[in-house]
Amino acid sequence: MNKKLLYVLILFFFGSCAKVPENEDVIFSENNSQTEIEKPTIQSDVVKRLESPKPKGGENNLIIVKNDDDYGVNYFLEWDCDKRAQRWTAYRMFKDNSVKTVERSGDDAWHEDETIPDEYRSVPEDYKSSGFDRGHMCPSADRLQNKNMNRQTFCYSNMHPQYNVLNAGIWGDMEAKVRNWNRNEFRDTLYVVKGGTIDDKSQIFDFYTHGYSGLIIPKYFFMAVLCVKDDKYKAMGFWIEHRNSYSESEKKDLKQYAISIDDLEDLTGIDFFYNLDSQIQDEVEKQLQTSDWEF
Repeated sequence: MNKKLLYVLILFFFGSCAKVPENEDVIFSENNSQTEIEKPTIQSDVVKRLESPKPKGGENNLIIVKNDDDYGVNYFLEWDCDKRAQRWTAYRMFKDNSVKTVERSGDDAWHEDETIPDEYRSVPEDYKSSGFDRGHMCPSADRLQNKNMNRQTFCYSNMHPQYNVLNAGIWGDMEAKVRNWNRNEFRDTLYVVKGGTIDDKSQIFDFYTHGYSGLIIPKYFFMAVLCVKDDKYKAMGFWIEHRNSYSESEKKDLKQYAISIDDLEDLTGIDFFYNLDSQIQDEVEKQLQTSDWEF
């Protein structure tokens, strides 16, 4: 194994003790506001958190965590070093981490992920003149608590290449819908997972950008959302084909892209919310009541 990659893997398994924020489970993290790679401040186990999908695992798949000193885990993701792409990004939305104190960061916020060895990370040249937007998975608009958390969303490991018509259109509308659910009367906590398809060859465009080493262009994008309110659970997913044009009817109604988590798991091969109690998981993942989601 590449020595740099081995070093990163070791980093994620060792760390010293630190105070755990009230809303957190067992976590580990690296504060990405620093330019140097540091040991995690909390011993690692974010994949036990409720929002975590079941990782694909393997020595070339890394769990990358973005942490903030005030709020704890900002978001985390699974990075496939062989494909130089993220498989999914997971994060939470609840009252305490949904305050707004800053505006969206400027262009100087874009940065490479220095926790990923050079040869496996995505870089600005991948996107330059490619025709694709740098599509956030954990959106900037969902992380306006402080400058550090917002800047962390501009890390290239949190990106997928997206056509602008999707990124600024239907995908943006889906993200706005999730933010609309992020209010006290609707949720205690939202658990959110977003990503693009990178594993099934039939779900990847058969071309790459001309960039530094090339980028996988997902043919589909997805969201999985679990809502907990007063100890009651509900879940749903979004699934949309990644194209450079959409008809007016396709842009009009988000409900046409809503599917059950069971169906989303069949499409992606990802086991979402696998840390839920098995009985609750079986119940909420098979159901889709769009009326419960204010469509």
